[in-house]
Amino acid sequence: MQDRLARAALTATALVSAAGILLIALAVTVEGWPALPHLFGAVWSPEEGRFGVLPLLAGSVLVTLGSLAGAVPLGIGMGLFLSEVAPPQVADLVRPLLRGMAAVPSVVFGFLGLTLVVPWIRAWFGGPGLSLLAGCIVLAVMVLPTMASVAEDAFRAVDPSLREGAYALGASPGQVAWRLLLPAARGGLAAAVVLALGRALGETMAVLMVTGNAAALPRSPLDPVRTLTGNIALEMAYATGRHRQALFASGALLLLLNLAVNQLARRAAGRGGGGR
Repeated sequence: MQDRLARAALTATALVSAAGILLIALAVTVEGWPALPHLFGAVWSPEEGRFGVLPLLAGSVLVTLGSLAGAVPLGIGMGLFLSEVAPPQVADLVRPLLRGMAAVPSVVFGFLGLTLVVPWIRAWFGGPGLSLLAGCIVLAVMVLPTMASVAEDAFRAVDPSLREGAYALGASPGQVAWRLLLPAARGGLAAAVVLALGRALGETMAVLMVTGNAAALPRSPLDPVRTLTGNIALEMAYATGRHRQALFASGALLLLLNLAVNQLARRAAGRGGGGR
């Protein structure tokens, strides 16, 4: 009887969660549907009645990919360090720090970016400092804890007998990491990358504070950009009519991208299974 009640409660919880997601998607899509044909342009200028999201989409994609270019190798390296190299005392110290970083509000990362990253870029490379590069750096620091934690779990899930066999054959720690652990954990690492991608793609406040928010295609990493999430946060408070519908349509596009990322994460996790 208790098992049936528990199963029914879990099923009800899952159905309510799924229904909530569907209702959100439906509401955003219905509100933004009239503006959908107007989104496929290269200029976002509500004053002129032009709602092309291509510069905003490009900003989101470039900031996300730029952050992953820094966070992925650092996260994999940190995962290897924690699972294979670090003494237990050091690992026990670093893991809570990673969890603490993941819990820091994004606005705090935005303030750190404004006070540290933006002046550094301005001093070394010129320009205003508020730029695509600043967004990539801040976002890389934000997604690093997620990447490192999932990567460590992927490495720890590799069968210990594989390590023992490799060391028994005379392999060095570097050879074990490169030839054995990375291939064996590729499924878990792929899931980590996609989860970090989803986190980066949906970030708003920190990116909004350091990217300069120019709704134009950047020509270099030092140019300001605006992301889809940042654009919605900036303009929703005063948008009306077609402008408001275009922002809802942008939200529907962002939701579709995040759902696609989550589906990729599920497939990656199912394929690799951490090498087990």
